[in-house]
Amino acid sequence: MNETTSVQRKKPTNLTMGRGDYNQHSVESKVHRTCCQKILEYFRMIRFSLRALTYNSFTSKSIVLDTAMEPIFWIVDRLSRKIGPIMVVLVVVLTTYVVSFFYIILLPYLWNRGQFGVITFHWFFGHWLLVNIVFHYYKGVTTPPGEPPQILSDTNVATICKRCVGPKPPRTHHCSVCNHCILKMDHHCPWLNNCVGHFNHRYFMLFCIYMWLGTLYVCISVWDIFAEEFFDAKKTFYSFFSGGLLLKTIEVYKATQTNGTTLSPETVEKLKNMGGLSFSDGMYHKVVCLEFFLCIGVMIALGALTAWHARLICRGETSVEKHINDDERKRLKKVNVIYKNPYDFGARENWRIFLGLGEGRTFTRHVLLPSSHLPLENGLEWHYQVTKGYICNKYP
Repeated sequence: MNETTSVQRKKPTNLTMGRGDYNQHSVESKVHRTCCQKILEYFRMIRFSLRALTYNSFTSKSIVLDTAMEPIFWIVDRLSRKIGPIMVVLVVVLTTYVVSFFYIILLPYLWNRGQFGVITFHWFFGHWLLVNIVFHYYKGVTTPPGEPPQILSDTNVATICKRCVGPKPPRTHHCSVCNHCILKMDHHCPWLNNCVGHFNHRYFMLFCIYMWLGTLYVCISVWDIFAEEFFDAKKTFYSFFSGGLLLKTIEVYKATQTNGTTLSPETVEKLKNMGGLSFSDGMYHKVVCLEFFLCIGVMIALGALTAWHARLICRGETSVEKHINDDERKRLKKVNVIYKNPYDFGARENWRIFLGLGEGRTFTRHVLLPSSHLPLENGLEWHYQVTKGYICNKYP
């Protein structure tokens, strides 16, 4: 009985110890949860503070992408400043090469065949194109695109550029290469080493048109000479490969195997005239082919660029404004509003405004012939039309 009683008395003691351990574990769990909650609360406070300090209601995915791409933009901007003068020199050199080809090769070729009427046509039409190309390229390079005045009262606008902290009239945008705002900015052109803006946009476009016409004109004019040279398979092969390292190496190897380590005068002369083409004939063939392929390559590339800008002019917008208008169309489409570019007055009227035709100016005198007339607008104020039902976006 005593043993049974002692056993029964021990059971409550063990139960009491188990409950104490449970209570202690519960207290430790509560302390652990409290510590985790405090750490999580501190983390949320820190995250909220960072978001509060960096909050911007105008932040979007495009802004985040632009910020991420900023290092690449910085490299491109610096590179554009460096290569701009090189591109201008390249344009001058290639244009001089094409013009020299006409005087040295094409006109004598036509003269020897007695085609005096064709020579007369080339003389007048070719020089008309050349004068327009040179004039509009020179004006595009040297004419400032236009900058807004730094006095706010002179612009009648209240918008400020975020980068240069200056007045920003309508259609004005900041050029990161030039590092200042440009009136009606279209893009920065490395071939002009200049921004294309309000005061030189017409020069740029007419240069592209006349240069494209010039390359097309050259390709048609030199086709007969090019066909005679290029489609002669034997002449083409030896012209491009006779001076190549492979053929000369093979010829030198054969000659040294026959005559020892030295080359005879006959072998040297054979190497010079390999394939039956003299040095002058080979150079003539290369110059003709280079002329044609250069012009047709420029014609295709420049034709695509000119067509793109002609389409923008027909719609009354610039390259920068196209992206803005596309975003506006998507935004207003959600509220069932059809957006219309406020500066679009129809293709014909847009071209008239762009070319500055008005106030007694004519297409023949001021477009077909070189002209330095100013645009109709001053670049600060523009005629526009508002889309019916337009809802302004929350731009700063």
